[in-house]
Amino acid sequence: MTLRAREIMTGDVERVDPDDRVSDVLDRLARVDFNGFPVVDGDDRVVGIVTQGDLVRLFRAPDRVVWIPIGVPPFSETLTYAVDLSLGDLDIGADLVSNARKPIREFMTEDVVTVQADTSAEEILSILADEERDINRVPVLDDDRLVGIVTREDLLRALRDEIEW
Repeated sequence: MTLRAREIMTGDVERVDPDDRVSDVLDRLARVDFNGFPVVDGDDRVVGIVTQGDLVRLFRAPDRVVWIPIGVPPFSETLTYAVDLSLGDLDIGADLVSNARKPIREFMTEDVVTVQADTSAEEILSILADEERDINRVPVLDDDRLVGIVTREDLLRALRDEIEW
């Protein structure tokens, strides 16, 4: 007998709404033992996924170096200096404030890899072991609606339990 997603998945899936604010999602992530949520619309359809990795990018400034032209007397020429504006917590605070009230839909991953409830464990293993994708969890759908989620940990436990020692 081949294991199927419905036998491996966690059925009671914590999820977020596309309009939930970033600050609310961060608060929820701080209180759970996992690092991401499927983003689900009012019809239980998966429209995205948001992970700690997605939200960490909010705090990474793409370029902290500012080039400032400074005049040298008699101001006929200017010299350009690079100044690193790494302001530590002040930068992070500014980024958090500017993004905290935005909806999570602006930061979620929209191209979500999902499986059907009858997908085999082997197919799920192939998805979760793909180094290029680096996926840690895969939402499980039945009739295009979210019914569960399979994490790497769920799959490893199920495979361990199937092995005859």
